Amino acid sequence: MAFGRKKASVGPDLPSPSPSAETDRTLTTTVPYGSQDIPKPVLKRATRTRKAFAVLTSLCLLVSVVFMVLVEIGNTYDRKVLTDIYFLRIDLTNVVPSAVPNARLLNSIARSLGLHDFYTAGLWGFCEGYNDEGTTFCSKPQTLYWFNPVEILLNELLAGATIALPAELITYLNILKTAYQWMFGFFLSGTCLAALLIPLTPLSVFSRLTTLPIALFTFLAALLITAATVLATVMFIIIRNAVTGVAALNIGATLGLEMFVFMWIAAGFSLVAALVQLGLCCCCASRRDVRTGRKRGSRKAWEGAGLAPPPGVVAEKKSSSKEGRSVFGRKKAEV
Repeated sequence: MAFGRKKASVGPDLPSPSPSAETDRTLTTTVPYGSQDIPKPVLKRATRTRKAFAVLTSLCLLVSVVFMVLVEIGNTYDRKVLTDIYFLRIDLTNVVPSAVPNARLLNSIARSLGLHDFYTAGLWGFCEGYNDEGTTFCSKPQTLYWFNPVEILLNELLAGATIALPAELITYLNILKTAYQWMFGFFLSGTCLAALLIPLTPLSVFSRLTTLPIALFTFLAALLITAATVLATVMFIIIRNAVTGVAALNIGATLGLEMFVFMWIAAGFSLVAALVQLGLCCCCASRRDVRTGRKRGSRKAWEGAGLAPPPGVVAEKKSSSKEGRSVFGRKKAEV
C-alpha cells in the first residue's frame, strides 16, 4: 500500500487548481449580508441618504423655531426691531373724519384726552405710541394674553371720557378672546415641541422603530404651528375689516407684514420637516435594515469596500454570468 501511494505520486502531474484572484478576494473580504459583522464605514455609507434627509429635517425644524421665536418676542419690549413685529396696528391719528367740521381740532382734543396715535397687537401684549415719537410704551408680557381694543382705549381715556366704537367690533370680542388664547397655546406648544425634536431627528438613521414616534411628534409640531398661523391670519383679517368698516369713525387698521411673513415661513418649514420625516418611515435604508438584511442601502458602499453586494437583482445577474462561464469551461475541458 505504501508503494502504491508512491507510485501514484510519480504519475503524470496534473495542474492543481489554484483559486483565482477574484475568488481569493471574495473569500477574504466578503461579509455575509444581514450579519452583525458589517464594517462600520460600509454601514455609514450605505445609510448616507437616510442621514442626509434626517439632517434636513433638523435644519427645517431649526429654521421654523428661529422664525417662531421672532413671532414670540415680537411687540414685547420697546425696541425698534421688536416693535416692528406685530399682528395688527390700529391707527387713531385721524379718528374724526376730515369731512366733519373742525376735524383737526377734534383729533387734537382726542389726543389730549389720552388717546395715542397707534396701538399694535402682539402675542404677549400690546404697544402704543405717537407718529412723531414712535413707540412710547409696551405692556408687560402676559401669558394667554388677548388683544382687547375696547378695554385698552377706555383705559387710555381720562376719567369720564368715552369714545364710540364699532358695534361689530364689540360683537367679535368674545370670539376674539377664545381664538387669541388658542392661537397663543398652539404657537407656544408647537415652538417648544419643534425645538425638542431638533436633536432627536438624527436618531431616525438607526431604526424605523425610532423614526415612527419622531415622525408623529414632528407632524404634531407642524400641525400646531400651521393651525396657529391659519387662525391668526383669519382672525386678524376679520378684525381689520371690522375696525375699518365703519364710516362714522376714521379708524385705520393694517396687518403686520413682518409678523405674517415669519409665521408662514415657520409653518412652511415645519411642514417640510414633517413630510420628510414621514417619508423616512418607508423610504431609505436604516442601519438596522442593513444589519438585518431587509435592505442593502447604497450599492456604492459595498462596491467601494470590495465586498460582495447583497442579494438582489444586480447580484443575481452577476452570479448567473459566472455560472455560464464556468459551465462552458468544464465542457471545453471534457472535450
